[in-house]
Amino acid sequence: MALIPPVGAGAVVPIQPTTTLARPTDVGAADRGGAFGDAVGKALDQLNTQQLTADRLARDAATGQLQNVEEYMLAATEAQLSTQLTVAVRNRAVEAFNEIMRMQV
Repeated sequence: MALIPPVGAGAVVPIQPTTTLARPTDVGAADRGGAFGDAVGKALDQLNTQQLTADRLARDAATGQLQNVEEYMLAATEAQLSTQLTVAVRNRAVEAFNEIMRMQV
């Protein structure tokens, strides 16, 4: 059975870390922010493309050039749902920003 040394001035030994946690050096905060901005930009571009496709199909349906009305209905529904999702995400982001601004430092 091992004895515990008495606590005294010489008995306290600082703990040395055995391993260090490495931070990724190739991805900085600015890069992560840029990646988020790129993702938001791509999502908005995709939403715009869906809206333009739905508009084109609506025009084609109105002029009689569209053979499958289901194609228009599907595109219009996708564009509508994407718009609703984008608005909901925007509302949550604004809500989070306002909450952060209300925090006391």
